[in-house]
Amino acid sequence: MKIWLDGGLQDIESARVSVFDHGLTVGDGIFETVKAVDGRPFALTRHLDRMTTSARGLGLPDPDLDEVRRACAAVLDANPMPLGRLRITYTGGHGPLGSDRGEQGPTLVVALGGTTRRPDSTAVVTVPWTRNERGALTGLKTTSYAENVVALARAREHGASEALFANTVGQLCEGTGSNVFVVLDGEIHTPPLASGCLAGITRALAVEWTGAKETDLPLDVLERAEEIFLTSTLRDVQAVHRVDEREVTAAPGPVTAKAMRIFDERSGADLDP
Repeated sequence: MKIWLDGGLQDIESARVSVFDHGLTVGDGIFETVKAVDGRPFALTRHLDRMTTSARGLGLPDPDLDEVRRACAAVLDANPMPLGRLRITYTGGHGPLGSDRGEQGPTLVVALGGTTRRPDSTAVVTVPWTRNERGALTGLKTTSYAENVVALARAREHGASEALFANTVGQLCEGTGSNVFVVLDGEIHTPPLASGCLAGITRALAVEWTGAKETDLPLDVLERAEEIFLTSTLRDVQAVHRVDEREVTAAPGPVTAKAMRIFDERSGADLDP
């Protein structure tokens, strides 16, 4: 396996990042996960646009998107596989043992791992912790993921693949690595970005392609929604058949099944929508 680091391809066994890298010491970094099918990345332009937005929100220099594209192409070419998780990581680089940044410039790493197509439905749990819709990192895809690690571990303990958060005012927000949609009276709704959720790439495409409405939703909407589904880079559109102890009947339901079909068709027809 080869990864991109320090401007070129390196063997994964010998590639090294400094133990003083700010991404390691204080979580000062951003990342993108891109689906790659037969060596071709999906929606790469949208991911790179969001990467720039996250960098600016964190106060990092704009990433060199031409280099990032070269890196992605090189890594995909060097590691052929039918379905891959392409991970682009961009950190504050070598820095002091504190929150101040160093002067050596950012670190860029592009790596690829194999994955498999997700099941058509999954179970989720709600967790007692909240997303801060007014935080400094809200809406940015940063490497500060420890909160998600804790919540996802809770989900795994309960036989689920995802944990869902409310925000500080009790509204439904998002999952640890996904956006959430509900069907009410036959219509699809998803929390707005003002709820504090990440501007998911798959979320945006699902809203555009299905006509879903962005709606403020209380967390307890999960107790009465006719259908629930998740979206993310590697889930695409995935139905939810259980929330906590509630079984959601016949998942995927008809509205979700249609959304899944539309997403598969549209994404298959255009790899960079």
